[in-house]
Amino acid sequence: MAKATTVLQTPTFRKAVKKLNPDQKKDLDLAVKDLMANPNIGERKKGDLAFLRVHKFKMKKQLTLLGYSFDDGALVLELMALGLHENFYRDIKRKK
Repeated sequence: MAKATTVLQTPTFRKAVKKLNPDQKKDLDLAVKDLMANPNIGERKKGDLAFLRVHKFKMKKQLTLLGYSFDDGALVLELMALGLHENFYRDIKRKK
């Protein structure tokens, strides 16, 4: 029997989700379900963002990035950021 994955949301992620319309939320829900089934599908970043994985998916035909971290030992998926590619990584680093 597979262990359940705990999904956490940062306040930044929660705020971004509140701004989505119902169609966008459906696309996001599908992406989160994909991550729960296989948390390793996202690309692991390097350097300052080594803690981050990014899963790219289509939301209403627009490429959207979902930033998250995953702790395999505890099976915890932490949803950290959601947005378009423009300024996505800069905003996560919170520099400049």
